[in-house]
Amino acid sequence: AAAPRMVKQPVRHYRNIVKLFTDRGLLQDVFPKDKVPQLIKLLENKSVGIYAGFDPTADSLHIGNLLVLMGLIHAQRSGIKPIAVIGGATGRIGDPSGKSKERPMMQQQILDQNIAGITGDIERLFTNHEKYLWNRDKPLEPVKVINNEDFYLDSNIIDFVSRVGSHFRLGPMLGRTSVKSRLESDEGISFTEFTYQIFQSYDWLRLLQSHDCYLQLGGSDQMGNILAGQDLISRSVDKLVFGLTMPLVLAESGEKFGKSAGTPVWMNQNKTSAYTVYQYMLNQKDRDMPRMLKMFTFLPLPEIEALLRKHEAKPENRYAQEKLAEQVTLLLHGDQGLSLAQQSTRILWHNDITALSQISVEDSRAVLDQAQYVQKLYSSGITMFDFAMSIGCFRSERDALRIIAAGGFYINQVKTTNPEEVIVHGIHVLQNNLTLVRVGKKNYFIVEWFTS
Repeated sequence: AAAPRMVKQPVRHYRNIVKLFTDRGLLQDVFPKDKVPQLIKLLENKSVGIYAGFDPTADSLHIGNLLVLMGLIHAQRSGIKPIAVIGGATGRIGDPSGKSKERPMMQQQILDQNIAGITGDIERLFTNHEKYLWNRDKPLEPVKVINNEDFYLDSNIIDFVSRVGSHFRLGPMLGRTSVKSRLESDEGISFTEFTYQIFQSYDWLRLLQSHDCYLQLGGSDQMGNILAGQDLISRSVDKLVFGLTMPLVLAESGEKFGKSAGTPVWMNQNKTSAYTVYQYMLNQKDRDMPRMLKMFTFLPLPEIEALLRKHEAKPENRYAQEKLAEQVTLLLHGDQGLSLAQQSTRILWHNDITALSQISVEDSRAVLDQAQYVQKLYSSGITMFDFAMSIGCFRSERDALRIIAAGGFYINQVKTTNPEEVIVHGIHVLQNNLTLVRVGKKNYFIVEWFTS
């Protein structure tokens, strides 16, 4: 009898994420650098985890955190298990990396709110990616969001110091850049902050033991903490683990990417609207487009190159910025957020009256979250002057007459200079019974009309 034919089982291959990160400008450094071939072999033969940490210093992440999250999602797309660790424990201590002074102690209630807010940001981002930006049949490893406070609930200080502290040497700890710079400053460094690297290192050890987490991802300022984790794991369990750092992204002004006029662009829509995110990305410079599209979208590199050629032929059309804004807003706020942001842009920047006449009252308030909302009973024959005064556009009649005559008063984005012009249905009152009023450049009013 013929020997039974062997059925070859499919082998799960993992992409070389070092090359992937390098090609997309996502990699600052990888260490130990001389062991990269072993990292590639590990990824080809074993299902492993990768983690990044987020301290709960606010109730939302901001766009400045997006690069690390993009790295986690790229790893997820490559078959690696993504883990986001929120510092419920380390958040009380404060990471001295990049800080000139110690953070004030945070109340537990505020800490809990921040943890809940950041958890929601991360889960929403991964959900939106899988729903809108992942179109393959291959299932993705689900993201795990872990509060590192759970690692310390079963420990007391004597037990922790005896088990973990013995693996740390003061020489390397004092030599870390984050510690060294603070020791040389007038502020100095407290014992609390000094221990931060011990706790972050222990986080990684626990994640390795429970989730096969062989990789840690962080900003370039995290190199010292990552090296400390590698040392602890090498000494305590004799395993080789890998750190990947990502470059610091700076705006043209020199401030960290993710701030608009000094104010953070938050990921939570209750703090920063989808429209603001869209506009922030739309206003990035032409020269930054090659880098930004590689870093902050999942578009294939050939598609990015084709888009850049199209953009260079007609830069005034801002094809590259529109695609960047679309992809980032879709990732952060889903298709409804993107639709509203694009609608808002057409209304506010392209004076699209059709778009304005088709939105609901709720959407109009989302489009212009800074606008004053007014409900008004319609009466025939009301003039622009009377209308403007009745909804509180001006402090005095003199101001009203002066500003209207000077061209600083707009109805539905159309300049109106005649104070005696009469409000007319179908022109000034749109089919959705709304009127958009602007005084000057930034003062908006949304008027919803009623009839008796």
